[in-house]
Amino acid sequence: MTGHLTTPAAALADALPDWVTLLRAPNPGPMTLDGTNTWLLRAPGRDETVVVDPGPADEEHLARIAAHAPIGFVLITHGHPDHTDGSRRLAELLGGVPVLAADPAHTVDAEPLTEPWESFGGSGFLIDLVPTPGHTADSVCFLVEHEDERVVLTGDTILGRGTTVVAHPDGDLGEYLVSLGRLSAYRGVVALPGHGPALADCGAAADYYLAHRRARLDQVRAAVAAGDTTAAEVVARVYADVDRSLWWAAEWSVRAQLEYLGVTPRESGGTEARLDQP
Repeated sequence: MTGHLTTPAAALADALPDWVTLLRAPNPGPMTLDGTNTWLLRAPGRDETVVVDPGPADEEHLARIAAHAPIGFVLITHGHPDHTDGSRRLAELLGGVPVLAADPAHTVDAEPLTEPWESFGGSGFLIDLVPTPGHTADSVCFLVEHEDERVVLTGDTILGRGTTVVAHPDGDLGEYLVSLGRLSAYRGVVALPGHGPALADCGAAADYYLAHRRARLDQVRAAVAAGDTTAAEVVARVYADVDRSLWWAAEWSVRAQLEYLGVTPRESGGTEARLDQP
């Protein structure tokens, strides 16, 4: 969800390490931007590729991923369908490659990701698990190092363009702010997001997101003080310059903001729309 901020939260990366390849899924939309980013990592001199976020169950996209076999294992940043729907099919295409996720529901032939975690298999990388709940309860990032190069795969916790939705009630704004604080430590490290272009500085992007979230909380406080009593009313005031077709997603974030502020809103209906809808 891009909200008022529709530009990148930090400078775009000029270049990526030679061992990083992007395959973008063909699922563009207002919530997925240009499509879900599937990142492929292959360390120099190694045969096996590491896949991060297979994306949707699109046969052509999964075949493009499988063409980079042998693949050692698959990592999942969080369980939203636009990142995971292709996971089991990809594992089948690759003859049973393990899929690792924080949520057991998205794990295939492996144990769920928990801290402390050591990189699975001989990938040639040092891969650290960075728990970053907030966008969803199961959101994680991965710090990947090879010699003197580092990247952070941020999933939907930090996007390449715009801001993300805190997907209430699964997502939690308090946890999200803590997660952004954790990511702010990665100064000068390239961020590889789940959607949009790569960013040159994960730490700078996290700082920008934190400032944006605090400003948004101030706007929500003002809306409540002005008499708004439902999430929909807050959205109409605070997100007035956002396309109305995205207000359903903004309402999810507003509910998370109100919960964080200790405000119980009057019910205003709701929506069953999904964050990955086209």
